Amino acid sequence: MSLESETKIFDTIIIGGGQAGLSVGYFMKRTHLDYVILDNQAKPGGAWLHTWDSLNLFSPSKYSSLSGWQMPTTQDQYPTKAELLNYLSEYEKRYDFPIIRNLSVIQVSKKNDVFVIETNNGDYLCKSVVSATGTAMAPFIPEHPNSDVFKGKQIHSIDYKNTDDLSNKKVLIVGAGNSGAQILAEVSKVTTTKWVTSEPPIFLPEHIDGRYLFVQANDSYFKKEDEYTHNISLSNIVQIESVKEGLKNGIYKDYRPFKAFYDQDVIWSDDSKESFDLVIWCTGFRPNLRHLEQLGITHDNRIKTESTRSISEPGLWLVGYGNWTGFASATIYGVGKTAKRTVEEIITYFHKNSTQQSTVIKNK
Repeated sequence: MSLESETKIFDTIIIGGGQAGLSVGYFMKRTHLDYVILDNQAKPGGAWLHTWDSLNLFSPSKYSSLSGWQMPTTQDQYPTKAELLNYLSEYEKRYDFPIIRNLSVIQVSKKNDVFVIETNNGDYLCKSVVSATGTAMAPFIPEHPNSDVFKGKQIHSIDYKNTDDLSNKKVLIVGAGNSGAQILAEVSKVTTTKWVTSEPPIFLPEHIDGRYLFVQANDSYFKKEDEYTHNISLSNIVQIESVKEGLKNGIYKDYRPFKAFYDQDVIWSDDSKESFDLVIWCTGFRPNLRHLEQLGITHDNRIKTESTRSISEPGLWLVGYGNWTGFASATIYGVGKTAKRTVEEIITYFHKNSTQQSTVIKNK
């Protein structure tokens, strides 16, 4: 394939085989365009392959589905990691996407109106690109003074898998979102924990979960009038079973951020010190755009877009990086809307170019 890739020019190459890439692929299959998906994973699942073992989605299966095929009803209300990975694998089989695996994109450049996709196994050429690499490869850990001298261990939530090695270790968990709340619920069962959040965390009422975000992704406002009508956020904590149990057990006592590290300790705002063996940063991610740097259009880790299309590079689209590429586009239930629009724009792009070429030929 690498030999063919160096001579063949695809209409479109989708970079990333996670939920955003598959969603774009679903709508691309309805076109006559010649496309391929390049994925750096060995098997289906994208970034979900690297989440912790006990993860639960915070939306029922109906609201955790990609376009075209609803996730089968799961055993419990909220799908497990294993159930989601199985769904994504079956989704790929169902639509028989052209995916090339274990292929890491190093850099994207452009030569004579053709994009050159440099990978770890040769170059791929195309007329248009959809970047759908998401954020999982760019975990964010905020800077803290003396972090480099801290003798304890620091990991990001993307590197946390389970509690197997945490017995008798004191763990500091940082981050007020769903990942922080779920990991804290699990780790607190086996060892001593403390929870740091920049602001008091917000726990949604038991009857509100990700399905309301699904509604918000399709409607600007909720039709149901209650106190949460306009301000439900992805940062709010959904009460899945482990979180409900944690609330009953009183584990969610939150502390404001510490000032600095010191040896085995963290230094709190009152200058007191407390030792920890491990810090788990549940502090989110940033868009993974390193492969697009050579195009010279990335500023402050963003690329200016109109909808999902790059303004400076009209043959480039970005899908699944957050609200700047479509509301809830970084979620499995929200990405379909922007993926559909992206493919519609790509079709228009090719139609416009072919019309212009025909006009040039006629004028000759």
